[in-house]
Amino acid sequence: MSILIIGGDKIAPIRTMLETLGAKKFYHWDARKKSSAPKKKIPSDTQVIIMITSFLNHNTMLKYKNEAKKKDIPFLCAKRSVNCIYEEYSKMMGIDNCGQCYADCKKELKKN
Repeated sequence: MSILIIGGDKIAPIRTMLETLGAKKFYHWDARKKSSAPKKKIPSDTQVIIMITSFLNHNTMLKYKNEAKKKDIPFLCAKRSVNCIYEEYSKMMGIDNCGQCYADCKKELKKN
């Protein structure tokens, strides 16, 4: 699965969590410069878009939300927290997370 993450600076923990859920390829736009992110085109192989709301302005989010809808790409908006993204991603992908946060599931994954 190919995921585009828009927003945030350091996404290593988010990326690690998504890899445990099957993601293979990542694109990351930090969207720090207001002028750069809205001009970028969504990569053609993107299967999911994650927007980290703590680091995006409304216009950028609206642009990519509309673009995702036009291209029928599932997207989610969440805070930077790994647990928030895990919860939203799990709901979107139909993953049964047993009501646990990612930290608890991660411990369970290590046991197996």
